Amino acid sequence: MYEVLAITGITGKSGQAFAHFLTMNEDRIKTMFPGGIRLLLHKERPGDENILAAFSPERMYGDLEDGAFLGEALLGVDTIVHIAGIHWSRELTTAAAGNFVRRLIAVHTTGIYSKYKEAGEEYRNIDDFVYMMCKSKNIILTILRPTMIYGTVSDRNVASFIKMVDRLPFMPVVNGAMYELQPVHFEDLGRAYLDVLVNEKITGGHDYILSGGEEIMLRDMLSEIGAYLSRRMRFVSVPFPIAYAGAWFFYLVSIGRIDLREKVQRLCEPRVYPHEEASRDFGYAPRTFRSAIGDEVRQYLEIKGRGQKGQEN
Repeated sequence: MYEVLAITGITGKSGQAFAHFLTMNEDRIKTMFPGGIRLLLHKERPGDENILAAFSPERMYGDLEDGAFLGEALLGVDTIVHIAGIHWSRELTTAAAGNFVRRLIAVHTTGIYSKYKEAGEEYRNIDDFVYMMCKSKNIILTILRPTMIYGTVSDRNVASFIKMVDRLPFMPVVNGAMYELQPVHFEDLGRAYLDVLVNEKITGGHDYILSGGEEIMLRDMLSEIGAYLSRRMRFVSVPFPIAYAGAWFFYLVSIGRIDLREKVQRLCEPRVYPHEEASRDFGYAPRTFRSAIGDEVRQYLEIKGRGQKGQEN
């Protein structure tokens, strides 16, 4: 039996899904972590008292870049599930090493595989630091790498596509939007976090890609969204050289304040990654984009007061 389980990022969408699955497995988690659950939260917000209420978790508020806060927050912690994001992983891992944390599950990103310097290099450097620190302190490490996360109107990924499809008479795309993505639903991630946590003998010391259940062209994603919105899709395709030249133009006239160059580059970068290892080791079985996107579109329409407009495929 272990002692305290610490969690960052529990208020995010995949974190909330993780909380749901933890509650569904309450007895098992309480047996694994008799010391309880400690939530590391950025600031106090209404509703915090309802997060994992069945566990009566300890809540600590502070900045994940604050070494003093982390040093206190990780006292007595056995295992960390770090969902808050890769940008805080250096500080968290350093604090974990100083507090003799035994196990770390870190949710990072498939962005490490990007061929473009800024997007990929920073993530790879953070990964290298985490690997090095955990190895030097004998921390059992598992890194999880989701692809593009979707599933709610606040996901900042597919939600942006829904707004654009709904509002624009023509959909601007680069190179015909003919490149593949593999978006993953936030609830599938929450379940995966739990499965990794409770199957330490299998998942400890391994990394896993957590991609969605199908590879799908961006063009087909947009068309699928358009069908639910009852919108006929009309695409206006811009060749990559023109789009990239435009990004350079905005960069120059804004004197570097608006830099879209790498975003345009990554817009044409296929982001398809296999998840066979996760399926083999803990039964990871994510849903397909086509089977799940309708729920997100319906959320969007309900917020807009147009709940009857969407059509089901």
